[in-house]
Amino acid sequence: MKRSSIAVTGLLFSALLLAGCASKVTEPAQYSGFLADYSQLQPATSATGQPVMRWIAPGVKLDSYKHVIVQEIGFYPTPSPSAQIGAPALNQLQTYTSEQVKAAFGRRFQVHEEGTKPGPQTLILRAAITGVETEAEGLKPYEVIPIALVVAATTSATGARDRTTELFVEAELRDASTGQPVLQVVRKGYGKELENKEEQVTLATLKGVIDGIVRDIEKFE
Repeated sequence: MKRSSIAVTGLLFSALLLAGCASKVTEPAQYSGFLADYSQLQPATSATGQPVMRWIAPGVKLDSYKHVIVQEIGFYPTPSPSAQIGAPALNQLQTYTSEQVKAAFGRRFQVHEEGTKPGPQTLILRAAITGVETEAEGLKPYEVIPIALVVAATTSATGARDRTTELFVEAELRDASTGQPVLQVVRKGYGKELENKEEQVTLATLKGVIDGIVRDIEKFE
């Protein structure tokens, strides 16, 4: 099994742009507080060419690690279902993200569940779907839910309003022996476009974001 530096270039979480002018990376105002320190993040490119904000500790050789303990991958802060994204969709998104990220790490490391006593050459993965924002017509806030989902209006050539979906993920790898972070990543990904505010957000809407993150975990050198 090849073990090399792994960027969780965001779990969970760019493909669609808001009116062609939105930032491709997470803005500081969109940081959730899941990570203790964002000051060292710098723009970077993931293994598949996606823009991310990332920091890697100087001199760290991640390919010297053989094990990773994956802590529970959920939402931060805890989400509340809304009219457009219900509890079943939130549960499915969390389950799919957790399963796919663990599987990706398992193809490169020996994966252990949270609570496992750390041994040598072990990393600890902390990751979450994060963010708070929902926007509607004219980019005016109409609803706020504690989830890394942004639904915003964009004007098409016909004048109709379509709605884009964005998923944000924050993650870090810590050295299990020292407790110090060795890699941090904040990523914004774009899901499928919605036709209006009545259309439901489902796992299928955002699945592509998670799949992109998994590809980056597998391909990062």
